[in-house]
Amino acid sequence: MAIDPREKIALFIDGANLYATSKAIGIDIDYRKLLAEFSAKAYLLRANYYTALIEDQEYSSIRPLIDWLDYNGFTVVTKPAKEFTDAAGRRKVKGNMDIELTVDALELAPYYDHLVLFSGDGDFTALVAALQRRGKRVTVVSTLTTPTPMISDDLRRQADFFLDVAELAKTVGRPQVQRPTEA
Repeated sequence: MAIDPREKIALFIDGANLYATSKAIGIDIDYRKLLAEFSAKAYLLRANYYTALIEDQEYSSIRPLIDWLDYNGFTVVTKPAKEFTDAAGRRKVKGNMDIELTVDALELAPYYDHLVLFSGDGDFTALVAALQRRGKRVTVVSTLTTPTPMISDDLRRQADFFLDVAELAKTVGRPQVQRPTEA
């Protein structure tokens, strides 16, 4: 990973995307180790974690993680997920955090040198290009090790650097624990 130790870095984590990526490669992320890993490489200015939550659920499998992150060095950004029934009568949940992540990344840009984006979502290609025009370096973290890559080709090409979660898992991963599926 090409992070200069003199840089100020910001981690922006698309929670749903990183969850799906880590699940696809069979690992869980140890977020304490993740913070330590990036803090050791440069000055870690901020670590933001974005996720949508279903508000009226009595229990959410993601709530313990969100609470832990909130108390342990992450800025957690949430919004209510929208529930709807599709044309086939299936219950669907929609909770896209792309706009919130993008706005925060642009607003914070004057204060960091290098953004580390944990997402493979091609919608972030324009954000990466905008940050590069402002002189920022961008590392995108996702994976190519799954049968279907979890990262958009356009996003990977636009980024200054690509870090595979499978490689990062050697230092911040742990075997996957069986738990209820995330909504």
